[in-house]
Amino acid sequence: MTADKPNLLPLLEKLATQLEGELKFDNLTKTLYATDASVYREIPLAVAFPKTEGDIQKLIQFARQNQTSLIPRTAGTSLAGQCVGNGIVVDVSRHFTKILEFNKEEKWVKVQPGVVRDELNNYLRPHGLFFSPITSTANRAMIGGMVGNNSSGTTSIVYGVTRDKVMELRVLMSDGNPVVFGPVTKADFESKQQLQTLEGEIYRQVWQELNPEEARKEIHEQFPKKSIHRRNTGYAVDELLKSEVFEGNEPFNFCKLLTGSEGTLAFTTEIKISLDPLPDPVEIVVAAHFESINQSMRAAQVAMKHPATAVELMDKIILDCTKESIEYSKNRYFVEGDPKALLMIEFTGKTEEEARAKGVKLIEDLKANGLGYAYPVIGPDKTKSAWALRSAGLGLLANIPGDPKAVACIEDTAVDIEDLADYIDELDEILKGFNQEPVHYAHAGAGEIHMRPILDLKKAEDVEEFFKISEASAKLVKKYKGSLSGEHGDGRVRAPFIPLMVGEKNYQLFRRIKYTWDPDNIFNPGKIVDTAPMNSSLRYEPGMKTPEPDTVLDFSGVGGILRLAEKCNGSGDCRKLPISGGTMCPSYQATRNEKDTTRGRANTLREFLTKDKPSNPFDHPEIKEALDLCLSCKGCTAECPSNVDMASMKAEFLYQYQKTHGIPLRSKAFAYINDLNKLGAFVPGLANFSLSNGISGSILKKVLGVAPKRNLPAISRESLRQWFRKNEANYPVTRPIIKTVYLFVDEFINHNDTEIGIKTIKLLRKLGYEVIMVDHEESGRSALSKGLLKKAKGHANANVKIFKGLINGENPLIGIEPSAILSFRDEYPRLVDKDLIEAAKKLKFHTLLIDEFIGREIAAGNITPESFTKDSKRIKLHGHCHQKALSSLSWTQKLLSLPLNYEVEVIPSGCCGMAGSFGYEAEHYELSMKIGEMVLFPAVREASENTLIAAPGTSCRHQIADGTGKKALHPVEILYQALK
Repeated sequence: MTADKPNLLPLLEKLATQLEGELKFDNLTKTLYATDASVYREIPLAVAFPKTEGDIQKLIQFARQNQTSLIPRTAGTSLAGQCVGNGIVVDVSRHFTKILEFNKEEKWVKVQPGVVRDELNNYLRPHGLFFSPITSTANRAMIGGMVGNNSSGTTSIVYGVTRDKVMELRVLMSDGNPVVFGPVTKADFESKQQLQTLEGEIYRQVWQELNPEEARKEIHEQFPKKSIHRRNTGYAVDELLKSEVFEGNEPFNFCKLLTGSEGTLAFTTEIKISLDPLPDPVEIVVAAHFESINQSMRAAQVAMKHPATAVELMDKIILDCTKESIEYSKNRYFVEGDPKALLMIEFTGKTEEEARAKGVKLIEDLKANGLGYAYPVIGPDKTKSAWALRSAGLGLLANIPGDPKAVACIEDTAVDIEDLADYIDELDEILKGFNQEPVHYAHAGAGEIHMRPILDLKKAEDVEEFFKISEASAKLVKKYKGSLSGEHGDGRVRAPFIPLMVGEKNYQLFRRIKYTWDPDNIFNPGKIVDTAPMNSSLRYEPGMKTPEPDTVLDFSGVGGILRLAEKCNGSGDCRKLPISGGTMCPSYQATRNEKDTTRGRANTLREFLTKDKPSNPFDHPEIKEALDLCLSCKGCTAECPSNVDMASMKAEFLYQYQKTHGIPLRSKAFAYINDLNKLGAFVPGLANFSLSNGISGSILKKVLGVAPKRNLPAISRESLRQWFRKNEANYPVTRPIIKTVYLFVDEFINHNDTEIGIKTIKLLRKLGYEVIMVDHEESGRSALSKGLLKKAKGHANANVKIFKGLINGENPLIGIEPSAILSFRDEYPRLVDKDLIEAAKKLKFHTLLIDEFIGREIAAGNITPESFTKDSKRIKLHGHCHQKALSSLSWTQKLLSLPLNYEVEVIPSGCCGMAGSFGYEAEHYELSMKIGEMVLFPAVREASENTLIAAPGTSCRHQIADGTGKKALHPVEILYQALK
């Protein structure tokens, strides 16, 4: 059954009315679910979001009756194509998210498959327990996906893999009936065989298949070495042999088989897993530096003789990728020189001294063996950032410019750790034979290596290499009796090599198991057995030309707007929840809808800009819908490992789309807000009365489509420029001038937050800084956000011309509103005319937020606590999204902590939800407030009356006022009030 058979549409429409959840089959939804984190793409027949087990039973019945299939999906981060297919994708991540039962004494928990791993562990932490597999995707990976893939993660050398933790699974069989699989005694096993049901049939089959000694011998001879605990190749029939029914002494449990079966045998609805006590509370990491990969692998063998909880490898290529990442370059502080490889070895202890002592013993051992040249020890306060660097590794590889990318195909091999160094040497030689520079990224302690060839899968010859490299790798793995898949699964990319890995007899055994459990082949077909060729159904058609539409913003640095979208590799970092911190993606965090992720938007842009070519390639309502809830927070600019800049792509899309459809009145009003404020400033009293009056204000909001509950920003009775002209001489520098600075008077400070601008000037002059204000254009931020790029371009050109001869390292340009001043750094170099690009690039290095400027002057010793009060204050700080993405909140912390007894707490909030004009728009108001309620509003409400709330952004301060009734101050206001 193919995805485009028209005769199923009426049946799908009928099925949609019968489900408590949703069934969608529109072009946008199907596009969003056509890919995962792999190289594959297939448009599904439909996407289901079941609410109940009954919904899934109806889907099973539909699939059987109509000869289609069900593809189970949680976070969709699978690297082998497990979530791609032309049947109905069943997304349980939206509704199957409950923690059902918890038993602290017996150390187990029962959950639905859509529970996020980190979310579960936050729930368990107060009880001293946790679910131990720690994948690099743990902040969005869901338990169902981890079971389907038998996930492991960095600490598997201590805690084992997911299969070791699964106690019971409640599943729906291919006949739609529920069955609970769990530990079964030998007597119960025999009783199960008497059942005249599908459950009885699978018990009878496994006995018939595995009881013959010849069959067991074939499994032992062909399967990977038993010393390799990461082994996902095919179905885990070798695990079943460990039961008392066959060769071992433990209860028989079909969960061993189901874990790692990639949803091909049954549909899981409940999962019971065992838990471990929380590890020792203090962890340190030894970051051992090496001059070769081989040396690092031999060091891993040494490390495994010590009580390490993780032994992880990063090579030079990946380390170099981190240099270019805004977010992850900050985490390179421990890297010394230019190592060819880094081995990150974690130790834990009850105290830091205990953990460090373990690390010291390892360092002594490495030195004694002549392994490594530097061994910095990362303390407990910084291990999180160090591991963040390592976790981002695979995603960062997507930053390689151009069409060639690091392709997942041989990235999941596992061998005995004693074989690892020799295996990698041989694999390196194989890759060099294909003119590849090997990229190494490994769970070294587990013998698993993530190596990826660099291939351009838009080229037919590279698609052929894709297969040949994979085949050569499989043969080498077989030579070492390793596992072709250690943790990422077989899916579509490795399954064609399973007969080679386990032998034809065992492969046929797998097929018989599959079709006994699932005779109609409705559960995730084409994975593990009977797969299509591994180089078919790829994201790109071999030989395709990448369209390069003309754009106003300059995307040439990444090869054009389409290639910027293509940088998304599907890793799903944008699906993290508020508990994980960070900003990306606020709308997804509120809606839990794939459409509202950076990944979903990038996939939509890639699909529609590539596949269709109308007169205006951007004229697609699907793209408009996908981008509608993007708040342009710029979180993805920093937090996405691939730096997929969705805010810029949205601005460009709006411009291009509006060329065909026109600019809405509301967009014009927001884009020209500075001009409207100028008019209102002639009669500010009347203007403010009109804005706030119940009658006129309501009419204005209705005409513009502004949310009725919003308070429109008031216009200051005197603009900052007017005040400055009148009062420049009244506030001279009161001490020897330290430095002269130019103040960028943004449109928000000039007309709406004038008092903040006044206090900024007074503060700087009081501290010894001469403030100069010149005539310049507005920033263009509002025009950018609404897609009026030609208007924004005019402002950018004018400002660069004005400031290029004035601004330098000694005389910086400083700004107060983050979104306005940071335009100089972010958009201006990509927006201005070609003859101004170099000037714009130079200018951005000398353009600073007021927070940054004061923070740097504090660090230089030019501003000291002596100028400020010694009174005590508590401050809660909410950071602006653009500041967090393009600068750092640490400068604001430094500024607010300058008075000796000021205590600053950073609220772990992402976006406030206002995002410029977004939260004012009537159709976005509810979502805006929901985003605020996730973290920010509760934190503000919980603050005591005496606690000050700080927020650098004007829209953030308005959102806090509307959402909590509390007034937030700009950090400069707080520092000004603290002056002696």
